[in-house]
Amino acid sequence: MQSAIVLGSARATIKHESLSGQRLVVIQPIGIDDAPDGPPLIAVDGVGCRKGDRIIATSDGSYAREVTNHTNTPARWSVVGIID
Repeated sequence: MQSAIVLGSARATIKHESLSGQRLVVIQPIGIDDAPDGPPLIAVDGVGCRKGDRIIATSDGSYAREVTNHTNTPARWSVVGIID
């Protein structure tokens, strides 16, 4: 699990069938000191986060399969929760 900040949303005209109807967000992983921890990533949003929200993301592929309801999704990162 990784804490991150939502930078915005992403759109794609052509995407894998498992991502059809799914909201994709651009997230910036952050470290303990709120400094960027690596490059921005695209994640599947299953919780309804908005730009500027601090979130918890996971790279667990089984959770991505559960969110997309597809066994062969190429999604790797998923939003698990919003930090208050």
